Amino acid sequence: MGRQRPVRHHRGPPRADRPRGGSRTLRPERRTPHPRSRRPRPGHRRRAALAGLTDDWLTGLFTAAATRAGVRGAALVAVGGYGRGELSPRSDLDLLLLHDGSADAAALGALADALWYPVWDLGLALDHSVRTPGEARKTAGEDLKVQLGLLDARPVAGDLGLVASLRTAVLADWRNQAPKRLPALHELCQERAERTGELQFLLEPDLKEARGGLRDATALRAVAASWVADAPREGLDRARRTLLDARDALHLTTGRATDRLALQEQDQVARALGLLDADVLLRQVYEAARTVSYATDVTWREVNRVLRARSARPRLRALLSGGLGARTAPERTPLADGVVGADGEVVLARAARPERDPVLTLRAAAAAAEAGLPLSRHLVRHLAATARPLPVPWPPEAREELVTLLGAGEATVGVWEALEAEGIITRLLPDWERVHCRPQRNAVHTWTVDRHLVETAVRASLLTRRVQRPDLLLVAALLHDIGKGWPGDHSVAGEVIARDMATRIGFDKHDVGVIATLVRHHLLLVETATRRDLDDPATVRSVAEAVSTTSTLELLHALTEADALATGPAAWSAWRASLVTDLVKRVGAVLAGEFPDEPDDEAPSAEHERLAIEALRTGEPVLALHTQPEEPAGDGEVEPVGVELLIALPDRPGVLPAAAGVLALHRLTVRAADLRAVELPNEVGEKADLLLLSWRVAAEYGSLPEAARLRADLVRALEGSLDIRARLAEREAAYPRRRGVKAPPPRVTVAAAGSRRATVIEVRAQDAPGLLHRIGNALEGSAVRVRSAHVSTLGANAVDAFYVTAADGEPLSPGRAAEVAGEVEKALG
Repeated sequence: MGRQRPVRHHRGPPRADRPRGGSRTLRPERRTPHPRSRRPRPGHRRRAALAGLTDDWLTGLFTAAATRAGVRGAALVAVGGYGRGELSPRSDLDLLLLHDGSADAAALGALADALWYPVWDLGLALDHSVRTPGEARKTAGEDLKVQLGLLDARPVAGDLGLVASLRTAVLADWRNQAPKRLPALHELCQERAERTGELQFLLEPDLKEARGGLRDATALRAVAASWVADAPREGLDRARRTLLDARDALHLTTGRATDRLALQEQDQVARALGLLDADVLLRQVYEAARTVSYATDVTWREVNRVLRARSARPRLRALLSGGLGARTAPERTPLADGVVGADGEVVLARAARPERDPVLTLRAAAAAAEAGLPLSRHLVRHLAATARPLPVPWPPEAREELVTLLGAGEATVGVWEALEAEGIITRLLPDWERVHCRPQRNAVHTWTVDRHLVETAVRASLLTRRVQRPDLLLVAALLHDIGKGWPGDHSVAGEVIARDMATRIGFDKHDVGVIATLVRHHLLLVETATRRDLDDPATVRSVAEAVSTTSTLELLHALTEADALATGPAAWSAWRASLVTDLVKRVGAVLAGEFPDEPDDEAPSAEHERLAIEALRTGEPVLALHTQPEEPAGDGEVEPVGVELLIALPDRPGVLPAAAGVLALHRLTVRAADLRAVELPNEVGEKADLLLLSWRVAAEYGSLPEAARLRADLVRALEGSLDIRARLAEREAAYPRRRGVKAPPPRVTVAAAGSRRATVIEVRAQDAPGLLHRIGNALEGSAVRVRSAHVSTLGANAVDAFYVTAADGEPLSPGRAAEVAGEVEKALG
């Protein structure tokens, strides 16, 4: 009796019955170990050996089965990746049983069964078909993916002439149908890119499907086979091998047919490839993907140009019938000295001499970006090979052209990538090599370090009207994270590097100092605004001392916004923008000679004052829940601010952990929070201590709870009848954590000189339900008073600051502060 084969191992239903005589005698593991059972280091040799051994095995199967079935005029053909000899350890087999139509159906069926069943017996995925050459061509004409697979058809066994004839016909069809097929292929690639993203920027990239991956590399081969255009060859084969090697190692590491390089597997894959760590692996993968992406852009641009020209020729011939004139050359439009636009690209003027004009490279780049045109690949290669290096420091014209390039907006990105592809950027700015394709292991960041720097300059270009020195803003934007290629605090390292690079670019001593200051303090405004008490005079004075002048403050404000907008959607919001603007206004006043007064803790907002009066009257918590209207974000878009929860209640121990725990139980995510202790006169005129809490929250899912339910649970928590800790533990146990990258341990520090009125405890940890509740419990257990709290969530990271005092209202001693920080860190560990 035959055995039913599991459907998951192949595409299309297998026959239920095993052919007579079975294929057991032909199963390779019964004779010699199949090559997929061996584990040499991933690489081209391994793939070639695996394909060769698989060929030998299938040849044996085909020869024996064809003789037994009496089939002649047939061949076994490898197509797709197997046809290219690119077999990864868990790749499927793409096979075509090609026949000339002379054999009867029963004999063909027996031959096919004798081939497919041994493959399924090994548990290998199989994409199979049985066709005549005519049927294969017809199917290819109807299905673009089938046609692409046949372009790589390779004979494995049988009638080689039959396969050669099919290959010739398929290639001829592909070239004849290029005007129709290539646009369809381009659309297919674009749709896939939109669906899967750009490989060079993904933390968990799909090595095959993402833009710049193996699918795109295969598409470039198909374009070259059409004879319409050819991809840039430099580095492309090496990039393809890098991606294939990474996929091989991924298959060997996971034991699965997967193309997604998941975070938890990257270190193992790196080790399998003999690399130092996952960062080195990602950087190599990103560099390969960038090579493929650039080649893809250049190639499709050339395809579209050629197809446009072909479609215009019949009309041109009709217009010029009767011998009127000769073929006209593309119009050349001057763009800058030595640079012209021609046929949708920027090329060199005929009189240009790169070997005599060291500024020509930057001039061409700036002209291209301003015109919104791509740099011709031939121009970039010619400049890379012949252009004279710039003198150091750069002449003023070179500096001006760089600023023009950076200020061109979105068009800057494509031009910059073209220069990077030929190594020109690293030649101009040698320190750029450190950040080239450097990954950022933070879900908040959308880009690699180098692309983030360019994107920040793009964002800064929209803010140049707000500052007096747009040139300093743009260059600081380009350099603000340049220290991420060095050990230690990237802002500190970046200040030194930026000073050297600004000097190289040709800025004078004063401007170099401003750029270095901007790089050193590019995180100062947003970190201070979201983590410090802006009513504390020490907060404002510390920022004023760091920036020194109003012009630098102006530049830093614009850089802060550009940096955040270029980081990703989680890094900037209307709320953060308002906090930073408030801080800048206060610092500007100090720099103008005004001195901040001590804050008046007795002057809450009108809404909080109403709630506070009610809390004083009842002696119970009073809550108000407000849905905030939508506000414009910093980039002109509209975003919902969220829901504001206001709480007022008499001061008592345990308020912070109780309130935070209640919010966690109701599945409310805390986006921001502020807690303040104030004094208000009661009915008899005495001072009464109150706590005012402002929360910015959002529901994890579903609708928001009613304020009455929140209040009831808060009262129960304060009374001790609601065990928040136990309830949160039950819920966490019921929903185990997902697999993923292991979060770094929490870090709790004491901010030096954070405030003269209180001790600032800063907590950085992975955001999770109940995190603020645990922090509050730890602070309560340390017998300190929380004077104010400033909670901020950035992506998956929580960065919270707590202003605490001893029971007498004084700041903690350094030793005591360190003890409290240690207790909080222990509670979170």
